[in-house]
Amino acid sequence: QVQLVESGGGLAQAGGSLRLSCVASGLTFSAKNMGWFRQAPGKEREFVTSIHLTGSDSYYAESVKGRFTISRDNAKNTVYLQMDSLKPEDTAVYYCNTVSDTDYRRPGQPYWGQGTQVTVSS
Repeated sequence: QVQLVESGGGLAQAGGSLRLSCVASGLTFSAKNMGWFRQAPGKEREFVTSIHLTGSDSYYAESVKGRFTISRDNAKNTVYLQMDSLKPEDTAVYYCNTVSDTDYRRPGQPYWGQGTQVTVSS
């Protein structure tokens, strides 16, 4: 089964930075597009960013462009999310997942990890 373990969340002040990591197993990591999603209280899970399986291209939700950077290390089965210039509206539980082969904004499989909480204070 797919296992996704997110880490690196925490508390940050507005304007601060956090770096999230996600270690994946139970899949051929290097053959999968990967992405980050987030879910705020009372909201549905939403797309944040994704990266092509080779790392050649990445995509971002408009709300995080210029502030977040996704990267991956296929040798470590790990995808990262560098979050800079954090805003209170970034507060959410952040999840990683594979990304659809046909839609870079959608998850590629239905199993989610526990996520990691990011809280940004004013």
